[in-house]
Amino acid sequence: MALRPLHDRILVQRTEEEEEQKVGGIIIPDSAKEKPQQGKVIAVGAGKADKDGKRIPLDVKQGDTILFGKYSGQEVKVDGDDYLIMREDEVLAVVEGKK
Repeated sequence: MALRPLHDRILVQRTEEEEEQKVGGIIIPDSAKEKPQQGKVIAVGAGKADKDGKRIPLDVKQGDTILFGKYSGQEVKVDGDDYLIMREDEVLAVVEGKK
């Protein structure tokens, strides 16, 4: 199933941290780990309409790696995969130079 965000919303998939979190030699279980605040933009909406009805394009684009706040977006599950749908103004930064 394909999702297409509306207006100024974006669809984001969190990127998993590669290193395992350890505290004093104790491995922290997945349920206790903090969710990453970085993700890859999967899809973007057409943009917000201004008062004249013209679309204002988004600054982020599909494939960008972004940083967002801890409580940003709405979590959704589609075909067994977890995604976030958020407004563009919830994005804190775009990570440059990383693929």
